[in-house]
Amino acid sequence: MQIKTFYDPATYTLTYVVFDPDTKDAVVIDPVLDYEPGASKMALDNFEEVKNYIQSEGLKLHYVLETHAHADHLSSSQYFKETFPGVKIGIGENIKTVQEVFKGLFNYKGLDTDGSQFDHLFADGERFSAGSLNFEAINTPGHTPACISYLIEDAVFTGDALFIEDYGTGRCDFPGGSADDSYTSIHDKLYGLPDATRVFVGHDYQPGGRELRYETTIGKSKHENIYLKADTSRDDFVSMRTERDKGLAAPKLLLPSVQVNINAGKLPPADDNGVSYLKIPIR
Repeated sequence: MQIKTFYDPATYTLTYVVFDPDTKDAVVIDPVLDYEPGASKMALDNFEEVKNYIQSEGLKLHYVLETHAHADHLSSSQYFKETFPGVKIGIGENIKTVQEVFKGLFNYKGLDTDGSQFDHLFADGERFSAGSLNFEAINTPGHTPACISYLIEDAVFTGDALFIEDYGTGRCDFPGGSADDSYTSIHDKLYGLPDATRVFVGHDYQPGGRELRYETTIGKSKHENIYLKADTSRDDFVSMRTERDKGLAAPKLLLPSVQVNINAGKLPPADDNGVSYLKIPIR
């Protein structure tokens, strides 16, 4: 197994291509669709970079795997599905809970909340294959109810659940988020993996201006994570996370992102003038 990493500095997002160099079987994890909110203009730069790599390496793409319905970038999953025949889009089965929440917020009367927009909904502990690649899905809610991590061999892709140790853990103040669930997901589940397990994170915000990092280990996290070490109590973590989240601003792409991402990366259907519109509730 090999892992190729792509970084979008506009959203601090890591996208991964995981592949078998012998069979060329591959998956993409958490791909980005470029979106500039001021002009409400999208572009395909990040998609094209990943697509070109897949094609240049002759990879056979089986899945786009989403770790959750992202609140800080739009997913380009549909473009991979259109470009590579047979590709499936997968996400955790609790996406249905997230769809219910945001269906009400955006008054999307026609939105199905059964997860049927996605090709596969992964259950906790489910094992699945992408050609010669064998994964296990691990429910890791807290940041959102639908967060899921993907374990393959000695590597786990944690999305926004667990970050590099000097940035800590994902916020838990989005609708349906839970600091208590986050503690269970990280301390009781992820920290139960072998210490040598490599951790590939969903974002790196480069605290203090340090160089980009996207990989750590479970062992390093257990000993050095600034918010949640192996000996951190549940009460201490929940108290810290709750207090910290109170001072965080909403991501600038929150409203556009969730509208697209709960719908498996599909843009809203065009109106009779050929233009698609996103909804922005006024509070």
